[in-house]
Amino acid sequence: MHSMIEETNNTLPAQPTEQPAPRSNYWKIGLILVAALGLNLLVLAIPREWIESLRGYGALGYLAAFAITALANASVVVPIPYPGLIALLASVMGNPLGIALAGAAGSTLGETTAFIVGRAGKTAVEDTRFYRWIKHQLRTPLRAFIILFLLSAPPNPFFDVAGLTAGSLGVPFWIFATATFLGRILKMLFFAGIGQQFLT
Repeated sequence: MHSMIEETNNTLPAQPTEQPAPRSNYWKIGLILVAALGLNLLVLAIPREWIESLRGYGALGYLAAFAITALANASVVVPIPYPGLIALLASVMGNPLGIALAGAAGSTLGETTAFIVGRAGKTAVEDTRFYRWIKHQLRTPLRAFIILFLLSAPPNPFFDVAGLTAGSLGVPFWIFATATFLGRILKMLFFAGIGQQFLT
């Protein structure tokens, strides 16, 4: 009898061991934010006459705001310090609202990249608490609009996760684009206002 119990115990499957919790990546996020701040401060060292030369070309300044923000938000590989550039352009062009609208349009176009990747089913988002939360929030159209607007207005390194998730969940593109554009208008107005107030 004892041998049978011993044999049974030997055949029991091993209990899965609990995986250790992943180390926090907060220091990496902090490093990215510090680097972004440093790049934007470096942009302010650009000779003002270089930026002022755009004034003579009319709409070229607004086109520059559109192109810079589109490129900056379409890729995270090459960091482009667009807040500082938006501030400089607004101070030179003398039209913060125009620069903000152009920057918001370009930024929305750039963020569309993440949305398209998500819609194509090629997401590789880590299963974090934030991802699960945003996935839950984007399941209804009205809530998706509100959340995307709120996430797109402030400087937010996690908005790419929201864009990828919105695309993968089938959020209508017009909801994503409209909410992002309205939020980015507020963001660009903030940067343009700083330029108009302190760099003029």
